[in-house]
Amino acid sequence: MRILLAEDDDETAGHLESGLSELGHAVVRATDGEAALELGISERFDVIVLDRMMPKREGLDVLRRLRAVGVGTPILLLTAKGGIGDRVDGLDAGADDYVVKPFAFSELVARMNALIRRAPSSDTATRIEVGDIVLDLLRRTVTRASRPIALQPREFTLLEVLMRNAGKVVTRTMFLEQVWGFHFDPQTNIVESHLSRLRAKLREGFLDDPIETLRGLGYRMRSDG
Repeated sequence: MRILLAEDDDETAGHLESGLSELGHAVVRATDGEAALELGISERFDVIVLDRMMPKREGLDVLRRLRAVGVGTPILLLTAKGGIGDRVDGLDAGADDYVVKPFAFSELVARMNALIRRAPSSDTATRIEVGDIVLDLLRRTVTRASRPIALQPREFTLLEVLMRNAGKVVTRTMFLEQVWGFHFDPQTNIVESHLSRLRAKLREGFLDDPIETLRGLGYRMRSDG
């Protein structure tokens, strides 16, 4: 999943970003409400984790504005305020769920997965098919011609990006941003090495490689599988 994490507390954000990244999710962080609003409107995310108390723009205001402009992304509100009135305010503003600090990381992940399952477009949002390859976002499984393929978390997310953009070029910069959350080039072969392992696993037992290399441009998932 691609997750927008809007949290100004460095310790909390660091804990969440580390844990979610280990699970193979791409995390983009916003440290204030203005940045959260801009990212929430301009970019696509599977889930938004939004802290209620944010500098520059309060979380509830961000939430209301996102809903007002038609952003339907599931939003999980984080807050230190646990009163019934506070919860009602958050839900009325457009939140899909509400977690009170302090919380267990495992509960947060379970609630995020539940939001994805309940989303109106859950059938298309949680299962992607390109040719003979099927990727299940909830079960975190991949099959090719009904044969299971075991992928590491980063490999899974790389494949998700490729499959969501089947038939289109995905650049190295796009991979760095969407899989690792980098907005700069770390000048390593991290993308190439992970893609090489992914392609080897997808090709094992098959004659064709479903991923094309377009030299000087990037990579493309063949839309015919």
